[in-house]
Amino acid sequence: MRKIVRLLGIIFVLSFIVLQFFQPEKNKEEITANHIFKQEQVPDKIKTTLAEACLDCHSNNTRYTWYHFMPVSLMVNKHVIEGKDELNFSDWGNMDVFEKITILEEMCQETERSTMPLKSYRVIHPKAKLKNNEIADLCDWTSKLAEELLAKAISK
Repeated sequence: MRKIVRLLGIIFVLSFIVLQFFQPEKNKEEITANHIFKQEQVPDKIKTTLAEACLDCHSNNTRYTWYHFMPVSLMVNKHVIEGKDELNFSDWGNMDVFEKITILEEMCQETERSTMPLKSYRVIHPKAKLKNNEIADLCDWTSKLAEELLAKAISK
């Protein structure tokens, strides 16, 4: 019995090591002209909030910390793919104005309801847990930007 447990342990460790050679592609890209930071006037405190709580999953540039090992990297990659399918701040310049306004409204609602950032993300990234004043600042900014975008669209 002892030999079987030892053999299973060795097989598990070797499998874990072999898996490390098969990592998903990293989500790393420089900020381009279509990124929200290049397209809009974003105050520094909002940039910080977005960077800490949103951009890892909702842009083309994820900050990878300790989770470079399998199978955790697969789970992170899945979250990033799903997050970018919902919203990708790196593609902000390619969106139409009404899509942007809808996204801005949803950003405020999701943070107020604490559905974003995801709880699993907040556990790993304590800075992503938004305080009430950060949520209020984000909602003020999204509301103001939505109004500006709408005014520009109407004036065209």
